[in-house]
Amino acid sequence: MEVILEFTKAIAAIFLLLLLGDCISTFLYHVPEHVFGKFHTIVHHGKNRNFLHYAVLTRNPFVLLDGLLGALSYFLFTPWLWQLSAVGTIIGLLLGEFHVVWRHVSILKWQTPQSIKSVCDFLFITTPERHWLHHQNAFTAYGDIFSFYDYPAQKWLTFLRVVRRRYRQIHKSKQLTA
Repeated sequence: MEVILEFTKAIAAIFLLLLLGDCISTFLYHVPEHVFGKFHTIVHHGKNRNFLHYAVLTRNPFVLLDGLLGALSYFLFTPWLWQLSAVGTIIGLLLGEFHVVWRHVSILKWQTPQSIKSVCDFLFITTPERHWLHHQNAFTAYGDIFSFYDYPAQKWLTFLRVVRRRYRQIHKSKQLTA
């Protein structure tokens, strides 16, 4: 009975880490960075947006920083989830890192096998093909791990773009009156 309880706790920790980490990363880092920043866009959506080029070959510290900023939300939950299940937390972090690498293999002409794609679609897990849509158009296909974050993330993106536009208008009118 205790083994079943520990297994259930581990599964809960994995699921919560990935779900909450992806949510926070999407809505508090990724989408705002597309609106207010240039850092992520230059690193991740520039002309030479090959994951291997950026992450491995360039040795550019900004790439590492972008990755750490995106991963920070997962680490925020680590102390809390560690109390639930240390094993589940470690597995969740490893699965998250595996997914980062896997979703960027589309540049290598990877094709997800149909059976795996069907399971991923059913579970709303972002495939490399879906993530590549985001590389091609930075305003679509949000949710690094879970695709169900895409629709609310696009609404959040639209709202933040309106906020940015209004801020610029207010700032510009203050400059004109000064």
